[in-house]
Amino acid sequence: MNDIKKVISRGESETLEFKKTSSDWKAIIKTISAFGNTRGGNIFIGVSDAGKVSGVQIGRKTIEDLVHKIKENTDPKIFLGVSVEKADKKEIILIRVVENNHKPVFAFDRVYKRVGKSTVRVTSEEIRKMALEGKKIYWDELICEEAKLKNIDVEKVKWFVREAITQRGLRFPKNLPAE
Repeated sequence: MNDIKKVISRGESETLEFKKTSSDWKAIIKTISAFGNTRGGNIFIGVSDAGKVSGVQIGRKTIEDLVHKIKENTDPKIFLGVSVEKADKKEIILIRVVENNHKPVFAFDRVYKRVGKSTVRVTSEEIRKMALEGKKIYWDELICEEAKLKNIDVEKVKWFVREAITQRGLRFPKNLPAE
């Protein structure tokens, strides 16, 4: 990321979150769910809510452990960009989250979204809406639960089959009357 200090100076927003330490991993994962369900965003670990860079101690398995926790506690599994950056000569962790195409994104069996600079839990109604929007189900793909076999117009079905066969140049099936 080009000018990290410039980005941090803008403060937290709908697409930017600061966490002081990676020990706050549960809140980090909730924010990942929120970003995945909203417009994506970046999480800086090693930066206070006020935008002060404190840095983080990065051990041999720090990143690996964090990524494992994220993967194990999100559904669908989230694979994201994680890098170590420098700000004020201190190391910070940057997590890049893109908006997910397969919504809702769960964290700890709950769904979150980003509202301003807050991560908020999504209602069950909003979860259903996200799921429908994520699937892109069209009206003619929906099942009419109330339909009965007697509602099918046999003559219209025969007409449709004849038209489909004619337009596609297929051979007529023997068990379907021509007229």
